[in-house]
Amino acid sequence: MKKILSVLLVLILTVTALTACGSKAEDSEKAGEKEPATTARSLDEIKDSGEIIIGVFSDKAPFGYVDENGEYQGYDVYFANRIAKDLDVKVKYVSVEPASRVEYLKTGKVDIILANFTVTDERAQQVDFALPYMKVALGVVSPEKAPINGVEELAGKTLIVCKGTTAETYFSENYPDVELQKYDEYAQAYNALLDGRGDAFSTDNTEVLAWAIANPGFTVGIESLGSIDTIAPAVQKGNTSLLDWLNNEIKALGEEQFFHANYAETLAPVYGDTANPDELVVEGGEVE
Repeated sequence: MKKILSVLLVLILTVTALTACGSKAEDSEKAGEKEPATTARSLDEIKDSGEIIIGVFSDKAPFGYVDENGEYQGYDVYFANRIAKDLDVKVKYVSVEPASRVEYLKTGKVDIILANFTVTDERAQQVDFALPYMKVALGVVSPEKAPINGVEELAGKTLIVCKGTTAETYFSENYPDVELQKYDEYAQAYNALLDGRGDAFSTDNTEVLAWAIANPGFTVGIESLGSIDTIAPAVQKGNTSLLDWLNNEIKALGEEQFFHANYAETLAPVYGDTANPDELVVEGGEVE
């Protein structure tokens, strides 16, 4: 009888311990779910630190990419470098993916997102956009031997998109019958197109045009799709000090035609005569 009671006592203690551990784990998980987002650094805090952290693409030439020397380059990076210079701080670049841009701002991992970030109503509910510096629409690139020249030609085909992009949203909402093949990174998406895993790829028309020029055998059959949108820097929601500074910076840069100079330096060598900078560049935050 004593042995039986001893066994029962051990079992009761074990179950109690496991239940307690389970409760603690559940409480920890719940606490994690409710944990607030990291507060963004204010303009003064950034200046005091001597460094600004900016999220950019590392695989989306000619807007944000890493060159053969391991240096960040591109249209967005050119702008980011000027921001750091005018703030009199160093810049730290953080590589982001399309779907991680909002999260990186919400969690305070970066101060600014400058990653070809198209302004949308949905995104504007989660982050604060500064004034725009570029205009953009969607485009579709496909092999020259099997070009996609209209959305209707995507019936029964596979369209490659990146997660968290306006292309994914546009086709999901307007053409739900088009089969989407989704990737996290632009490099993965383009490799899928090169390997023939999809029939076409859609993203910003400015980007697919540059890629088609650099990759013979491909063509942009759909040059402009959807509405004409704008690209702008973004900060964490409520970070008014940094947002106000960015807006004033963009206005001031417009007076010197900074973004046309940026275009000439980073985009003109890629586009040549195939694009008109006045149709893409926005100066002083004023869309014409």
